[in-house]
Amino acid sequence: MSNSCEKAYITTPIYYVNDIAHIGHAYTTIIADTLARYSRLSGLETFFLTGTDEHGQKIEEAAKKRGESTQAYADKISATFKDLWDDFDISYDKFIRTTDEDHMKGVQKAFSTMHKNGDIYKDTYKGHYCISCETFFPSIQLVDDEFCPECGKSTTIVEEESYFFKLSAYEDKLLKWYDENPDCILPRSKRNEVIRFVEGGLQDLSITRTSFDWGVKLPADMNDPKHVMYVWLDALMNYVTALGYGTDDANMDFWPARVQLIGKDILRFHAIYWPAFLMSLGLPLPKHIAAHGWWTRDGEKMSKSKGNVVNPKEVADAYGLDNFRYFMLREVPFGGDGDFSQKALIDRINSDLGNDLGNLLNRVIGMSGKYFDGKVDSSQVAKYYQAELDEVHASLNKLEPLLFEMQIHRYLEELWRPLTVANKAIDMYQPWTLMKEGKEEEAMALNGLIAAILAKVSVMLYPVMPEVCTKISNALHFSIDNENWTKLAKGTELLAPFTLEKIDPLFPRIEEPLLTQIEPEDKVSKEDEPKIEKKKDLKEIEGIAYIGIDQFFQTSLKVGTVVQAEEVPKSKKLLLLQVDVGEDEPRQVVAGIKEWYSADDMLNTQVCVVANLKPAKLMGLVSQGMLLAAKDENGLCMIRPEKPKTAGTPIG
Repeated sequence: MSNSCEKAYITTPIYYVNDIAHIGHAYTTIIADTLARYSRLSGLETFFLTGTDEHGQKIEEAAKKRGESTQAYADKISATFKDLWDDFDISYDKFIRTTDEDHMKGVQKAFSTMHKNGDIYKDTYKGHYCISCETFFPSIQLVDDEFCPECGKSTTIVEEESYFFKLSAYEDKLLKWYDENPDCILPRSKRNEVIRFVEGGLQDLSITRTSFDWGVKLPADMNDPKHVMYVWLDALMNYVTALGYGTDDANMDFWPARVQLIGKDILRFHAIYWPAFLMSLGLPLPKHIAAHGWWTRDGEKMSKSKGNVVNPKEVADAYGLDNFRYFMLREVPFGGDGDFSQKALIDRINSDLGNDLGNLLNRVIGMSGKYFDGKVDSSQVAKYYQAELDEVHASLNKLEPLLFEMQIHRYLEELWRPLTVANKAIDMYQPWTLMKEGKEEEAMALNGLIAAILAKVSVMLYPVMPEVCTKISNALHFSIDNENWTKLAKGTELLAPFTLEKIDPLFPRIEEPLLTQIEPEDKVSKEDEPKIEKKKDLKEIEGIAYIGIDQFFQTSLKVGTVVQAEEVPKSKKLLLLQVDVGEDEPRQVVAGIKEWYSADDMLNTQVCVVANLKPAKLMGLVSQGMLLAAKDENGLCMIRPEKPKTAGTPIG
């Protein structure tokens, strides 16, 4: 059923233009894009907002250092964010800038409204100010009486006239909101942090500055032109000025936001200041404020000064945008910190995407082409494979709550279960055996089951991997839209008969890192290297004939499932095995293991196969691979996976 009468408003924080976008910005935006795409797919009228925060002393100083006007500098950096999101095909509905005229009018209206409501007053402020964080800190929070508790930089004592917002008046109201809405801040552990902070007492908030000019001026009727608004009041209001607050109110019916995504470092501003501002303005509060963790590198927060920033465009260009999106959302539980590594990214691409998803599509293309001239018919699936369908639908029905509870890694884990069902079904029912036994209808039903599972999964995976899933849907002759979200993903319908389109493999295997320039640099200088007494060459000691890593990777090792096993007549050593290694048909392998394993011992077990050996003949039988085993004075044993793996899983 379509939810077209309902609305979904999804926001990212607006990104500060003191530097170009890094992988953390990309992570936030990809999550928001995924939620927005899913909301549209499910029939919700959706508005997705992102943009840039361009005012404040830090921007003014950054421009001066570069010898540019502040506006020109802000224009240039803001454009790099917008260009990156456009390059990433981010499906935003509006890209807001705090230098936009309509935004500044909306901020001025908010200031006037809060002032009229008695929540703003004028006084003098003296305190420790961090230019980097654009924030005042009480001395009790400082590190060593001087340094910012957030970024560690030195603070400056500032004394100036200021307007204050009566934040202290909202302490009880905020605590009531947290109590009555246990999921207003996600994950819930972050909500507990906020509650403890508020319970410790709130002080009124300085919301204007007079020591710099680069900001939104006070409303004209205040007659106080030397003041500009505190950057956080200006920035936070973007979420409603983007909808027309203070100008035409054109899209204010999208408020309150369904999800407001932020990094954990700006949680206090969004979970305390922002709802207090909204209460003062008489506006509803957001449904969810979701704070994610940081992406680190080598266990450290990324920063330009440390030289450890990962450029998201370089990674996406090298490995594929959809692959990058999947990795970012699957690798780390929302709210936790993640450490970026190319090895982890490559493992996700080769295993989850290549072996589980891409290989399944290859298998159904192969089965359809070999046995049915490319035709796929799902009409008899329920007759033979209802249990598999029930298991698939049970997983699909769990997905949507996980997504909007911000358990996105679990959403993807659960979405992968139907792929496991599909791959196991092929291994269990063996379409090649069904065809040999004349069970063509059952084989076609199996073919239709696999295609249907791929279709259902691709609909729900589309918000994460839109380009890849569109390729899958084109091959399977259906469209990813609200109708098929309703019928295929949320419902139990299957695909209408069609002729499958062959496509190139979606996830070619990656053997080594593609970006040497983002690998960690050796931080030890030659002078600092420990002096080690040179030993004899290891080859002389061990007698080993060493090979390079490139030579090793020329060997293709795969997990195989033994689907048929029998003795070779007149042989004391040989067993004749049919081993599924994830291809259209099992490999025939002649193995000299009969002295230690019977045919029954091997049937339905998993083995490790050298899959790219040149075929050889043993006792007149062709062998298309070799099994890995270890042999000593106690006999021989097979080398096997510790846990069951999908047939065809690469080893290495």
